[in-house]
Amino acid sequence: MTPEQSFAQAIATARQPIDAFAALDRLTQELLGAKLFTVTTVEENGALARRSYSNMPAAYPTSGTKRVDPSRWNNIVLERHESFVANTLADIATVFPDHELIGSLGLGSCINMPILVGGEVIATLNLLDAPGYFTPERVALIAERLTLPALAAQLAYDRLSAR
Repeated sequence: MTPEQSFAQAIATARQPIDAFAALDRLTQELLGAKLFTVTTVEENGALARRSYSNMPAAYPTSGTKRVDPSRWNNIVLERHESFVANTLADIATVFPDHELIGSLGLGSCINMPILVGGEVIATLNLLDAPGYFTPERVALIAERLTLPALAAQLAYDRLSAR
């Protein structure tokens, strides 16, 4: 079975909302790996955000909603619907106030990919790893192989949460 087939099977048999993102996490690890994997749900046209899933819950727990302040990151991800990529801790520090925690975990690069429905960002897939990890080739792989699975996982999460 291919990684994508395993993912599809996991989504089809998911019972709890968290199962959808766990399946996406497994697919991501199989395709390229990522030390930190989170999904953030975006609400009220990008005004509120909530971490829905984390593979490092001690450092990055799922949480209640928080207000999203205007920033360069918002412009790139929420308005232009493009992935934000940073390959150094210094670049991460320009948009994320928790850059010290990120660095303390041995992380120094990230990609935040918007998950879109109807022209609106409903969530972001957030992957972090060592400095320089998100090369142009990996960024292309993420766009090509994780865009549709990320959307499927978010929709499955929403559907299972509504039960």
